[in-house]
Amino acid sequence: MKHPVPGPNLVDMAKPKHAHDHVSTGVDPCTDPKHHVHDARAYVHAVEQACGTRGLRLTPLRAQVLGLVAAAGKPIKAYDLLDLMKSESGSTAPPTVYRALEFLLEQGFIHRLASVNAFVSCHHPQVRHSVPFLICDNCQNAIELEDERISDLLDQQAKALGFTPRAQTLEVHGLCANCQALPAG
Repeated sequence: MKHPVPGPNLVDMAKPKHAHDHVSTGVDPCTDPKHHVHDARAYVHAVEQACGTRGLRLTPLRAQVLGLVAAAGKPIKAYDLLDLMKSESGSTAPPTVYRALEFLLEQGFIHRLASVNAFVSCHHPQVRHSVPFLICDNCQNAIELEDERISDLLDQQAKALGFTPRAQTLEVHGLCANCQALPAG
């Protein structure tokens, strides 16, 4: 089932959406937070395309949950999602929302931030990957750093110790640049 969500296709979304080049700035596009800004409806559209490519089904409920996670713009808790869904479409049972979140997590369309027990949309839904997050303890914003060097280093260190990694979760807490710039209060 197609969901009418206007927006760019996956090829367009993969192109940098900012006004500087990475050669002169020396910033890798996957570690530049400004590279990771997507409109929620365009994001749902991109995930719908990725589902089609993978032979998966993005149900209306999954699309609604995904849209709410993406529109939040920062980590959102499951019960906050439930409240938003109830205000939009009436009663929604918690198990159905959790099943939708589970599907979106399994497919790599969202990430779970264990330390704050919340969810964020993945900035590159067409690619499955492990990413570290920088989480601001003041404003709760989370920055996804898609930098394979970090994941690769963790994998290498684990294998050197005879450990076989199955999943990675790296969450770094601190203060974002905006919160550091706020006057002391």
